[in-house]
Amino acid sequence: MLDQSRAPIYEAMEALRGARVVPFDVPGHKRGRGNPELVDFLGERCVGIDVSSARPLDNLCHPVSVIAEAEQLAAEAFGAAHAFFMVGGTTSAVQAMVLTACKSGEEIIVSRNVHRSVITALVLNGAVPVYLNPKVHDRLGIPLGVELADLEATIRAHPKAKAVIVNHPTYYGICSDLAGIVNLAHAHGMLVLADEAHGAHFYFGPDDGCLPTGALRLGADMAAVSMHKSGGSLSQSSLLLTGPAVNTGYARQIVNLTQTTSSSYLLISSLDISRRNLALRGKEIFSKVVEFARYAREELSAIPGFWAFADDLANGSSVYDFDTTKLSVHTLEAGLPGIEVYDILRDEYDIQIEFGDLGNILAYISLGDRMRDLERLVGALSEIHRKYRRSPTGLMRQEYIAPEVVLSPQQAFYAQKLSLPIHQTAGRVCSEFVMCYPPGIPILAPGERITTEILEYIRYAKDKGCQVTGTEDESVAHLNVVVQS
Repeated sequence: MLDQSRAPIYEAMEALRGARVVPFDVPGHKRGRGNPELVDFLGERCVGIDVSSARPLDNLCHPVSVIAEAEQLAAEAFGAAHAFFMVGGTTSAVQAMVLTACKSGEEIIVSRNVHRSVITALVLNGAVPVYLNPKVHDRLGIPLGVELADLEATIRAHPKAKAVIVNHPTYYGICSDLAGIVNLAHAHGMLVLADEAHGAHFYFGPDDGCLPTGALRLGADMAAVSMHKSGGSLSQSSLLLTGPAVNTGYARQIVNLTQTTSSSYLLISSLDISRRNLALRGKEIFSKVVEFARYAREELSAIPGFWAFADDLANGSSVYDFDTTKLSVHTLEAGLPGIEVYDILRDEYDIQIEFGDLGNILAYISLGDRMRDLERLVGALSEIHRKYRRSPTGLMRQEYIAPEVVLSPQQAFYAQKLSLPIHQTAGRVCSEFVMCYPPGIPILAPGERITTEILEYIRYAKDKGCQVTGTEDESVAHLNVVVQS
């Protein structure tokens, strides 16, 4: 057992602060002296520890001292064989997982409602996705989890696939039967990768089992964990966790293909400090978070037309478990698209929630929230319902459209392409991404057939104010399509 009260990187940074070192290295602002406006904005204490990889501070690309110690502490805290500190966000951690697990031309089984980072990894390394199309909840219109029967059928059809990657949880809080997925995949010699961007707190849940279990503790081989989402670290800082079946040295080489050699010690030290906080106080913290979310769900579910859904969705298969810290609210039956509620909360009530889609909103409840903030959110939503409620007739609810895959993402992305007005692209093969962000799940990915249903979805999402991204044309008036031979 390691001493989880230690924070080796933080301790080294504090020692550096008191050492009065004269810097003749980068960064060029030299502890802020060269950029006083930056110091005024961020503070002398913050800018003063924006330093480079000097020997006492170790090196993220090849850690041998304080960073290595901090990664060992993180691995123990999360129950992993190894933990890599990531400063390119969970996108880089997800990409590292995929690039570690499979090579060009090899197959990987992918739940299609993954974040775009999974598919961008396939563009980079040329692996071929075998998509699992999740079922969609009839009332909510959102994709659900992976069903074991569907996965088993897919494995039988693609026995040479190298890995399976799933969300744990989805953006809305839905978890698949990850332990069952691990058993099934391992029985066929496949690795299991978990996009755990929204599940850092699973490793520190209360003892009463009110939160799902972390992916590594369920036997997954790799997990990409957004510490900055529910773990309390600075934005863009994440962890890549690996199990005993993964070659640590090879995984480090893969990480270093894309991870910066000028890593921010603000981000690295925030991971170290946040791990210590969770290891020492996580159960207490997330017991309170669960109670906050439970209070808000009970209040909002009493409002006609609003449904603050949670583990009442559980069915033992496509919704095996649910993250009860997620305040996911279905608003469409009150005649209110989620994106409209999102905008009203921000513009009229100065409340910023995580996202709104066609029929739902998500308020992210975590360790920094207070009961009075939850009360303000509940009060605002109650008032929005009273002022804006209308008939839901004519509103689109379906959030997921199963794609027809024609080419691999890499083939399509690098193919000869043509830009066409979006209304002229039906039937063509897309060569770029189209998605609403957040949550960043592609409506279209490179290599998929463009259909009239998808085009109508994109038009509707734009009309309702969703932030449609990913295309070369910033207005999303044109789409790049593969030139037909």
